[in-house]
Amino acid sequence: MLLSSFKQSLGALDTLSFQLANGHFVPEHFHITEVGNVTRNYIDCGGVQRHENRLNLQLWVASDTDHRLQPSTLLNILELAEKQLGCSNVEVEVEYQQNTIGRYKLAFDGAVFQLVNTQTACLAPDQCGIPEEKPRVRITANGLSCNPNSGCC
Repeated sequence: MLLSSFKQSLGALDTLSFQLANGHFVPEHFHITEVGNVTRNYIDCGGVQRHENRLNLQLWVASDTDHRLQPSTLLNILELAEKQLGCSNVEVEVEYQQNTIGRYKLAFDGAVFQLVNTQTACLAPDQCGIPEEKPRVRITANGLSCNPNSGCC
């Protein structure tokens, strides 16, 4: 989700909540401890130089269960971050501590922000010799499925 969409969504909310991919919610007394403009310059395994720029929010849960961050307060924090960090309409990512710190993409279902799991991937499979995965096809003979142990294959 881009920062502009995040801010627009915040403007329409009365309460702020984040839901993990497993359906659990981040406790509603979370804090936003950091807003960062994260720039990453790197090369992939094929030697191609790449550049990413994201706005990173770090969610943290403390023992002060009466704490509630309001959408309007977060919107003010984001506008301050835009000015002070010089970030433009970049992708928003969220860090949240569970067993380890997880990095999530952000989506919105109209009421709740969804923390979407991120995955690693090879960015240059043609350079690494990783074979292209072929789609699995179910073989049928006369409309019947062919079982590899049936002797028909």
